[in-house]
Amino acid sequence: MSNPVEQLLESGRPGPATAGLPVARLRWAISLFFALDGFVFAGWVVRIPAIKEQIDASPGVLGLALLGVSVGSVTTMLLAGRLCRRYGNHPVTVVTAALLSLSVALPPLTHDAVQLGLVLLLFGAAYGGLNVAFNAAAVDLAEAIGRPILPSFHAAFSAGGLAGAGLGGLLAPHLSPQRHLLLLTVIGLLVTAFAGRVLLSAPVPRRPDSPAAERAEGTGTPGGSGTDRLRLFIVVYGLITLCTAYGEGALADWGALHLSADLHTGPGVAAAGYAVFALTMTVSRASGTWLLERLGDTVVLVAGGLLAAVGMLTGALAPQTWLVFLGYALTGTGLANVFPVAVGNAGASGGSQGVAVASTLGYTGILIGPPSIGFLSEAFGLPAAMTTIAALAALAALLGRLVHRGRSRPLDTPA
Repeated sequence: MSNPVEQLLESGRPGPATAGLPVARLRWAISLFFALDGFVFAGWVVRIPAIKEQIDASPGVLGLALLGVSVGSVTTMLLAGRLCRRYGNHPVTVVTAALLSLSVALPPLTHDAVQLGLVLLLFGAAYGGLNVAFNAAAVDLAEAIGRPILPSFHAAFSAGGLAGAGLGGLLAPHLSPQRHLLLLTVIGLLVTAFAGRVLLSAPVPRRPDSPAAERAEGTGTPGGSGTDRLRLFIVVYGLITLCTAYGEGALADWGALHLSADLHTGPGVAAAGYAVFALTMTVSRASGTWLLERLGDTVVLVAGGLLAAVGMLTGALAPQTWLVFLGYALTGTGLANVFPVAVGNAGASGGSQGVAVASTLGYTGILIGPPSIGFLSEAFGLPAAMTTIAALAALAALLGRLVHRGRSRPLDTPA
């Protein structure tokens, strides 16, 4: 007899293509999971300084402990893709969201860096698994209804992150990390229970003629040039996510410091610079579906990469604060929809495993961005180091154009 977790997973496997599709409820439920992910992660991030004091760790030791989140995420993402193929995206979303909500309460219970690192491995595993599962669920829904709605889900993630950071800033002076993060656990479990009922009771049918559906059911072509080209497209879309996520991670860690150290602004103005980037990204993602339906994914991807490249060159090299703010705003606007477009196309080509590959490469970009900027800034200065964000954004635009040309060829034509 199967255990309760097995029963939960089996209950949410994809149903037949003729099953009912309560689109509005499903869209809201998946959006809630995106928002919850950003909310919980941002709530944890704002309490890192307090946890550092609690375990009395040096910056270097704390950095090693924080690698637990990264290692847990990256190592779990490809496994999550396989779990989604076996059990369905919806139940994996519910299980990993519950695990994320529970694990965020554990860091205040640790007493040294080793314990913290082990706890963050679990937290990172849940975070990585949830990112793969709900992106795959969002791709399924977008394919089923035939609309490019993935940017709206990523807008929910950004909005959740802003809400989590804002609430954390308000609560930090008044609540201990233990009480604050335990509150996040309660909120997370309530949202998971509410939204999870929708996902588990109304699985999304896939369009049977889509490449993702064929791979999910194991009926796709086992070999040949067509399959090889689809795999190549998935990898290229993954590289696009890496290029754009590099910019998101690097700007999050170094954008405020560039304003304060190179333009000598106060801490409030420096923090506002990153807030401009995050806000424009959220607003641009909220309008992403409208843009995609009118311009197409290639135009949005290529134009977004080029706009981010111009914006980041302005933000990194401009000598005046208002120009840096403008550059950050253009960068956020440009990068906003590149990541969801690339993940969506990877999922349309390879199902949940395509989403896993793109997400893994994207998260790798987030990991290598901040330290790369740090190393380069020591050799060339921070402004010059930040121009690498512009270079990779331009590379993302080029890759988007190349993959569009490859997709337009017949499958029997050599790439």
